[in-house]
Amino acid sequence: MAKQKTNYTCTECGGVTSKWAGQCPSCGQWNTLVETVVDTGGNRFSGQYQGLAQTSPVLSLADIEAIDVPRFGTGIEEFDRVLGGGLVAGGVVLIGGDPGIGKSTLLLQALANLSRIKKCLYVSGEESGSQIALRAKRLAVDAKELQLQAEIQLEKILNTLAEHKPQVAVIDSIQTVYSDALTSAPGSVAQVRECAAQLTRVAKQSGITIIMVGHVTKEGALAGPRVLEHIVDTVLYFEGDTHSSFRLVRAFKNRFGAVNELGVFAMSEKGLKGVSNPSALFLSQHDNQVPGSCVMVTQEGTRPLLVEIQALVDTSHVPNARRLSVGLEQNRLAMLLAVLHRHASIAAFDQDVFINAVGGVKITEPAADLAVLLAIHSSMRNKPLPRGLVVFGEVGLAGEIRPAPRGQERLREAAKLGFSVALIPKANAPKQKIEGLKVVGVERIDEALNKARDIDAE
Repeated sequence: MAKQKTNYTCTECGGVTSKWAGQCPSCGQWNTLVETVVDTGGNRFSGQYQGLAQTSPVLSLADIEAIDVPRFGTGIEEFDRVLGGGLVAGGVVLIGGDPGIGKSTLLLQALANLSRIKKCLYVSGEESGSQIALRAKRLAVDAKELQLQAEIQLEKILNTLAEHKPQVAVIDSIQTVYSDALTSAPGSVAQVRECAAQLTRVAKQSGITIIMVGHVTKEGALAGPRVLEHIVDTVLYFEGDTHSSFRLVRAFKNRFGAVNELGVFAMSEKGLKGVSNPSALFLSQHDNQVPGSCVMVTQEGTRPLLVEIQALVDTSHVPNARRLSVGLEQNRLAMLLAVLHRHASIAAFDQDVFINAVGGVKITEPAADLAVLLAIHSSMRNKPLPRGLVVFGEVGLAGEIRPAPRGQERLREAAKLGFSVALIPKANAPKQKIEGLKVVGVERIDEALNKARDIDAE
């Protein structure tokens, strides 16, 4: 028997090379080339796909009518928020997350709601029908109208889609599906890319909304080539600790809505439940104000969230003081400490500094800078910040306080939750007074520290 010809495919960019190398010649990433079998078959699209894709006419952009994409809700408000308002006919959604975090549970709940008004199909490649029925019974969901198929062969799945013509289909998971057109094993780069491409093609041609579940690597990225994320319309990631009852679903890509939208869920015996007031999750409940604690308003997509930033500053007993940050960027913490020393004359070179964002939320925007410095200063003085104080603002290397986007929405969210004083960049100061909220605008970091002391004295 002749030996099968193999190539090496990059899991990051999908580039192909005939020989293995430590570095991908296409994208420059290291240790991403995996061996794949070369497909020697005929044209895969010569049969059932021939003639389906016709050439589109060339039109002027001015002649094309802009039409809003109609959506339909899943019955789960937080899930619809992350999707940008709901699912879109012909759209392809990819959901990734750690094992056991709740991907299949959330999709089963969503399909149970949708099956009452639309024809839905759940294709499972990892669990049997009895296991899914047992889960539905445990979650107490009404899934009588939901159709189920336990299958991993792509051609059979495509035949089922063509025969039953569901309006919504879930593929759980894309790494278990394989195509007979390729000889490589399920989960390989070639199989994942080919199966996702064909399912996406069918979704666009037939108008079926397809939701694919994707496995993640040890680093937390979706397994398979990055081209998988480029094929689909929407990419969602589950975040959160499996030992915690709270889950965060974040949109990293959405062709039909805003990115960085955040959905907050609580895991219960009856499945995932949406949290209507997520700010309460990220605020600690203290009977009295404690040193090193500062509340900020962060913006996640279109939603403002109040998050408590905690700092602990302690005398270092080692030559190199430690800098540890959880939920915030560690390199930015070192930069902020240098700004604090240079422009506020507060040194922390002999102090261990620990920063934490309460609730396990990850804050990537620079508007958290002012809250981090105020929390550090409070911990160093061992004096709490004033009760009812909320802050936000970016700190520059020159010590200036830069404005944050959507400042009005942040202030209204803080006022709605009962905060009385806001220390913010002067450029974000509202033109009209917000009821129940005193706004203090600052331009420099030393001015912000002084204003915080003055508010405390009042």
